[in-house]
Amino acid sequence: MNKNIAIITGASSGIGKAFLEEVVKERGAYGCVPFEEIWAVARREDKIVETKALLGDDRIVPIKADLASPEDLSVLADRLAAEKPVVGLLINCAGTGMKGAVEDLPAKTIEDTVDVNCTSLAKLTRICLPYMISKTPIWTEDNSPRIINIASSAGFLPQPGFAAYAASKAFVISFSRALYYELIDYNIVVTTVCPGPVNTDFQRKATGGVQTEFTGIRQYVVADPVKLAKASIKASRSGRQILVYGFSQKALHVASKIIPTSWIMFAEKVFMPVEKASAAVEEEGSVPYVPEERRELESGASVEGIPAVKPETEDTAVSEEEELKAVSVSEPEEETVKEPEKDKTQGQSGDKTDETA
Repeated sequence: MNKNIAIITGASSGIGKAFLEEVVKERGAYGCVPFEEIWAVARREDKIVETKALLGDDRIVPIKADLASPEDLSVLADRLAAEKPVVGLLINCAGTGMKGAVEDLPAKTIEDTVDVNCTSLAKLTRICLPYMISKTPIWTEDNSPRIINIASSAGFLPQPGFAAYAASKAFVISFSRALYYELIDYNIVVTTVCPGPVNTDFQRKATGGVQTEFTGIRQYVVADPVKLAKASIKASRSGRQILVYGFSQKALHVASKIIPTSWIMFAEKVFMPVEKASAAVEEEGSVPYVPEERRELESGASVEGIPAVKPETEDTAVSEEEELKAVSVSEPEEETVKEPEKDKTQGQSGDKTDETA
């Protein structure tokens, strides 16, 4: 029989690491260990190796992969095709995001947010499904495969200043809830987890080191990653479709359904103004951040089809005639260099020679 494995993405730190620590403790029916291998996927392989040594569990298989890279996803798909395991648990925990107004963020940052939070989650789920779906009804409530997708309460509503991240988590919620009903006939449970702020290194990364802890209202509703992982696994084992973690996030979830979005957006604008991008201030803290694209434009280059020259307005437009006058006034006239006078006799003899010729 093919080995039964678990796959956890983003397993090197934060919520993913907490899941890894909890999955190691999981027991199946009658106390048996359900997973022969636990594939821990992350960009920092060294961190996974450290965790493996700390937990002392040889079932942990560190896999280095950047989920924003299609090539790395292909490597993972090839490994599954070669080993043909049974994927008993898939936890899509990898995520990224950067705070700041869209105009302040580099285009690559927004692209990575969508690639990691949306594209890679959907693609990896699709890659794993053939190793989860059984053509014969062998799965029961005790041993059925499970998928846990980590979304966020940020996905309930648009978030100015965190627009791409909130939108990406809205995708995760919608995708996961639809998948729940697609796979229910196969006895495969898909659980969507929606926490609020979690006590991880995410805040520091999302603000580029400007903030290491949550501020304002969020500092009072920060969740513990270990407790979140335990509650998520419990919800998954009980077959729950969605877990909104924490009373404050449950209240936000209800509010998002009954209060007009425009009212909530207005309140956010008043009480939680958009913060500058994390990378919005250079190390000295005094020079405003200028995205790479804008810097290139200011230097006269053209980026992604954007014209380097600003369109002329009525105030700045200059006629061709005025430009020519400006050039003629500004440019110095070329000095004429007088040739040395030739000897008259040489000139006359030369003329006579030409005539006779």
